[in-house]
Amino acid sequence: MSTLPPPDSARLAALDRHFRFGLSAAELEEFAPAVEASLGASTAVENLYRRSAPPTPQREWAPAAPERNRLGAWYVTTEIAGAPDGPLSGKTVAVKDNVAVAGVPMMNGSRSVEGFIPRRDATVVRRLLDAGATITGKAVCEDLCFSGASFTSQPAPVRNPWDATRNSGGSSSGSGALVANGDVDMAVGGDQGGSIRIPAAFCGTVGHKPTHGLVPYTGAFPIERTIDHLGPITRTVADAAVMLGVLAGPDGADPRQPTVIEVVDYLSAITQSASGLRVGVVTEGFGTPVSDPDVDAAVRAAVEVLRGAGLAAEEVSIPWHLDAMHVWNVIATEGAAYQMLDGNAYGMNTDGFYDPELVAHFAAQRLHRGHELSKTVKLVGLSGRYTFEVGGGKYYAMARQLVPELRAAYDAALTRFDVLVMPTVPYTAQQIPPADAGLADYLHVALSMVGNTAPFDVTGHPACSVPAGLVGGLPTGLMIVGKRFDDATVLRVAHTYEHAVGAFPAPPAAATARSFA
Repeated sequence: MSTLPPPDSARLAALDRHFRFGLSAAELEEFAPAVEASLGASTAVENLYRRSAPPTPQREWAPAAPERNRLGAWYVTTEIAGAPDGPLSGKTVAVKDNVAVAGVPMMNGSRSVEGFIPRRDATVVRRLLDAGATITGKAVCEDLCFSGASFTSQPAPVRNPWDATRNSGGSSSGSGALVANGDVDMAVGGDQGGSIRIPAAFCGTVGHKPTHGLVPYTGAFPIERTIDHLGPITRTVADAAVMLGVLAGPDGADPRQPTVIEVVDYLSAITQSASGLRVGVVTEGFGTPVSDPDVDAAVRAAVEVLRGAGLAAEEVSIPWHLDAMHVWNVIATEGAAYQMLDGNAYGMNTDGFYDPELVAHFAAQRLHRGHELSKTVKLVGLSGRYTFEVGGGKYYAMARQLVPELRAAYDAALTRFDVLVMPTVPYTAQQIPPADAGLADYLHVALSMVGNTAPFDVTGHPACSVPAGLVGGLPTGLMIVGKRFDDATVLRVAHTYEHAVGAFPAPPAAATARSFA
């Protein structure tokens, strides 16, 4: 039987100062018994919850053996077999380590989560197992998933299978590297600013960020509800289509989702001819201050491949695309500071699934080990909390009010075109910076690639990255964007491109060994 101790007079005074109620010492003393009486409900709820909370299942797992983990992409390995039959029967899957696999450690790339073992499988994990997949481990991700590169993760950076001196992209860094390296058939990724598509582009795989709400986020560590996504990273578009079909659909526990979502056979959809579809080449997605002209050229060459496959393509200007990052920045910093940090991942005030054990664990660890958080997370906390304190939340509210206008700009273009395309990332994978890199260099490598990817986390449009050829021997990506809940057309165009080029390139078998020699 748990009992919540009442606050002493000093704690009550601190609470008064926090809210600036202006209570006198005598008034606080008068309030003390009423406050203590109100705590009975919290105590009762804790005891009721303990009666119904499931025990943590026992599943076998182990730290990744060094000889199996030359890229640093595995957090732990396991062998959880799914149903004997299903659309993913025989497929091995790595699960990004911000997604709960019951009985298996989850670190979310961060010392602030280290030591946590979930009691429940995330919905996507249950669906993968029900579809016959075998989960073979947890893939390393970036510290609280807030980086587009792969060097902020704990315990160590994740290395690119094409060149182990370079980063694999983030925050689904391990997921991208393991799929590209052939360690697994497919992986679950998460995306709040490009974190499925960036590692796909840097590692040369297929990465599909579904329409916001298509795939339930239930059981994954949140950053900010309005931009949280889960989706597939695979080596082929067909595998992405099958995996998306398994993952998609409402689960009744995620407020990000509509209550009804049309069931789509994505694998069947991609086999339909894409000839005659219209492709809008977004002018503002090219030639940015951080763009490599060779990457832009590779993506334009990929557009010519689509033309050769019978699709019509022409330039389209969407000026809002240049301002979209301002909207994302406010939501992803102030919103994440409020929910992910001050709200201990889940925040409050919405229906749906909460993980009380994770909230309690993170609440304690975040304060005890806050000095070990990455510089990207510290930037979120400092800037996001400051703007909230100064504006009282008005900047976040303004950003949310601008989202319909931003979304409408892309929707207007999508009335003329079936899909929009642009480079996924503006350059190829950069070198992993040294541990003593200055803040400016650290933040540039971690965040400078998100200009094309992040806007679609805010607007919710589906976006898929497919390899657009090699630049200097390294992969880059073509990003295909479609109408919300028309993921099928996005994958159909992606599959058409894959078929036209023959196959996507794989990293040289000896690349990892050479880089470590």
